[in-house]
Amino acid sequence: MLKKFKILLLLILIAVGGEVFAQEETSTIRNLQLYILAGQSNMAGRGQLTQELGKLSHSRVYMLDKDYRWQLAKNPVHFDKPGITGVGPGLSFGIEMAKEDSSIRIGLIPCAVGGTSIERWGIGAYDPVTKTHPFDDAVIRIQEAMKVGKIKGMLWLQGESNATTEASKSYMKNLEDLFNRIRKLSKNKDLPIVIGELGRFREPFQKFNQEVLAHVEKEIHNTGLITSEGLTHKGDSTHFDGQSAYQLGFRFAQKMKELQTERKK
Repeated sequence: MLKKFKILLLLILIAVGGEVFAQEETSTIRNLQLYILAGQSNMAGRGQLTQELGKLSHSRVYMLDKDYRWQLAKNPVHFDKPGITGVGPGLSFGIEMAKEDSSIRIGLIPCAVGGTSIERWGIGAYDPVTKTHPFDDAVIRIQEAMKVGKIKGMLWLQGESNATTEASKSYMKNLEDLFNRIRKLSKNKDLPIVIGELGRFREPFQKFNQEVLAHVEKEIHNTGLITSEGLTHKGDSTHFDGQSAYQLGFRFAQKMKELQTERKK
């Protein structure tokens, strides 16, 4: 009986010790290369969380959780709508960026809020569904993240809520205003920003891609657009499935690297 007790005590100490080590490790994180993840549900992630994608991680890729603590990044990265968040492009993006240089550590700042139109990303704007202020809340998270690193870029994936409304006519102006605010906050007027196409699942989404997003690189400086060609939805004609969201992250990373390389020339 005493032997069993000693074994149990040893297991508890190992478990506690591991938890303490993890807390100490993340509490001393510094010098992260930070990336803002913003937009609506496809950025937040609604892809199926398979066993494989649930285990995905990288020792040098972290995420800022809902309580403003740095954790080793894993899916789901976002927490905008607990219970339905799944796989988005953020984690695979972070992993691909980390591969560029073995000496860097990546910090992901999840800020996306499902169902939000571009108008919900104005200063002081309120989203009644999630009871959040998407832009104002993002500012707080970004400022917190900047205590341990420097903002290196932003990913934007949004537009489904604007694709079928008159709001698409003023979308580019609203988008540029948002990007200017983010760049001012990050103290980098040339902050590279990569925008993702909507899934090519519905005619309004295709029209939005062609008539609005296709012009973003010309209208807003130092931005890049990635294609959603060949990607599939999860069965709802709106959200990327897990593997497509995973692939989208690599496309985001490739375009981000291109923009960063161009700035160095």
